Amino acid sequence: MICPHCERNLLRKERTNNICSHCGRGYALDPQSNALRLHDLRVRRIAFGLTDDGRIHIAPGQLWYALSRKRIREAKGAPGCVGAAFSVGALLTLGALVFAVPFLLLPAGALLVGGLVIFIARRTGAAGGVPRMPRRDFRTHALGPWQRTYGSLPLGVVDDDGRPWPQRPKDAPPPNAVLVCPDPSIAAFLVADGLPDRHGIALVRGPEHVRALLPDLSPRGPVLVLHDADAPGELLLRELRAAHPERPVLDAGVALRTVRGLAKAVPYRDPGGKPTAEEKRRLAALGEFTPEELKWLAQGWRFPLVGVPPVKLLAVVDRLAGQAVRGADAERRHAADVGFLTWPGAAPDGTDPEEASR
Repeated sequence: MICPHCERNLLRKERTNNICSHCGRGYALDPQSNALRLHDLRVRRIAFGLTDDGRIHIAPGQLWYALSRKRIREAKGAPGCVGAAFSVGALLTLGALVFAVPFLLLPAGALLVGGLVIFIARRTGAAGGVPRMPRRDFRTHALGPWQRTYGSLPLGVVDDDGRPWPQRPKDAPPPNAVLVCPDPSIAAFLVADGLPDRHGIALVRGPEHVRALLPDLSPRGPVLVLHDADAPGELLLRELRAAHPERPVLDAGVALRTVRGLAKAVPYRDPGGKPTAEEKRRLAALGEFTPEELKWLAQGWRFPLVGVPPVKLLAVVDRLAGQAVRGADAERRHAADVGFLTWPGAAPDGTDPEEASR
């Protein structure tokens, strides 16, 4: 690997305990000791690209996906494994029969069975796609060493630990809209890049926080929903629409049908995050998904918001938020013209509007 300080090419024996033997300085990540084969220069390069050369901020989840994407794609692929297992197994079987070496049948059978299992798993979608370093481990195994070495996160990366959803002051003006975003990395990303303040919208985590804001929101104030293309995300959107039929609930998340048709989109699979039987029943009852899509969701596949290039995600959410707020403003202006928002305040001539209407 290359030393991130003196840029010397270091052999394994020249970097004991993550210290360069040439310049004597420590570094955070050694490709031989982490599942993603990360090193400091790669992390800096990827982070700098994600921030659009330092023009925007990003959050840890976005960095995790960018650093994991290639490995996830490789885990989905590996078409040669099946062929190699069958080929070697067949050769060993042939050798055992031709040369009368029966003990070769045991490894041959193991290879043939293993190849068949991989083939079936791949055809059913139950194999591959599992990140080599789960997102929940990224902070411990990658960002932890980085912070201990350099004292902070990589340049341009903002922390999403704790509660990145901003707390609204009691004297804050009513929000123009509500933006629901369950992902802490995306919430931290949007706050760091000023989107909620720019549009005067309230950024919240889930449906219960939307209900708390309803008294301050205009009757037709929109609710925007940012969600992953996965079972919880699809259900979150429908839950909010069912709970608030009187107001526009806009889908600002990743569209499942669109993203599954994109060659460059790399979904991943979370074996521990498969939908429950009840969630699968609710998804099927909607009647909005094909059998193939329902199967894909049931196997724990997902395409996350953190997988969308940050510059593109910020631009899309910025545009949608602006359109929603402008639409809400137009409705407010219309309501004010006909008097719905001026009653029961004082009329322009100082008389009580209720008395004037009698």
